Amino acid sequence: MSDPIKGACLCGRVQYQVSGPFEVFHLCHCSQCRRSTGSAHAANIFTSPERIEWLAGEDLIKRYTPDEDNVISKCFCTHCGSLVPYTSLKSGKLIIPAGGLSEPAGIDPLDNIFWSDRADWYDAGLAAKHCEQWPE
Repeated sequence: MSDPIKGACLCGRVQYQVSGPFEVFHLCHCSQCRRSTGSAHAANIFTSPERIEWLAGEDLIKRYTPDEDNVISKCFCTHCGSLVPYTSLKSGKLIIPAGGLSEPAGIDPLDNIFWSDRADWYDAGLAAKHCEQWPE
């Protein structure tokens, strides 16, 4: 196992640390991940559930479990709404939202999955102007 990497929700009330090695890192462009994150894709690292330790705020985590089959679950902080790690009911894997980690995870994305389902504006966004801060 590697040194633990800390992570947190936006407000910092939910804190955790995860230890590698991690199994895979996917950028998922499916419509469910886009709706779930409100962004172009989810950035999720997969590993086994025993690799997480909750440091604070575990009681603030709410799980959304859909009634329908083949719809993804998610867990989030009830104070700020940020996605936090959760164990997939389908695969049994721990899914870690990569954006919540405070340090590099030591793994790069392996692939862009559900590429044909990507947002119609995604490619234009990659080609758009890059700014270090808010544009002038």
